[in-house]
Amino acid sequence: MQKEASDLSEKALLRRRLLDGRAALTPDDLAGAAKALAENGLGLPELAGAATVAAYVSVGREPGTRVLLDALHARGVRVLLPVLLPDNDLDWAAYEGPEALTRAGRGLLEPTGPRLGPDAVRTADAVLLPGLAVDARGMRLGRGGGSYDRVLARLARAGKDPALVVLLYADEVVARVPEEPHDHPVHAVVTPDGVARFRRS
Repeated sequence: MQKEASDLSEKALLRRRLLDGRAALTPDDLAGAAKALAENGLGLPELAGAATVAAYVSVGREPGTRVLLDALHARGVRVLLPVLLPDNDLDWAAYEGPEALTRAGRGLLEPTGPRLGPDAVRTADAVLLPGLAVDARGMRLGRGGGSYDRVLARLARAGKDPALVVLLYADEVVARVPEEPHDHPVHAVVTPDGVARFRRS
């Protein structure tokens, strides 16, 4: 119990430091990073060969996904975007372009199309996960809401093994993040500086 509490406070401190780093970024930093992330992401074989990608719309100071989403959509990739449910689980709907996004709670942007159900993520060949950091083992530090823990658990229960990819700023690839028993390692991280892959278990 004491170790769990220590890991949680370690996570909280690391989240604070990373969020402070994002707060210091300028609009030019954000725009340049989003463009570089899209270029590096589009070159990733896991995305280049995917028919369906589950992704998300970045908001605030998150590493920008909009350029990448539009490029995937223009390629004919089926892009699924999350819709946050009241219990913090995620429903999904297809991305039909920036004009088909609407403001939702917590500052999120969500697709306006028909809801496909939480299990729709099981059709994805690749899943883009939001995060604050990834370490050298591929362990991801999220925001702490638990929505994507449910997504990853749903994929595991269904025996699905899509490529799990995180988009981050270069300094958010760290030596180690605290982990809990339910945490899943990711397969790759894309930053404005390039791509790093982690061995699949």
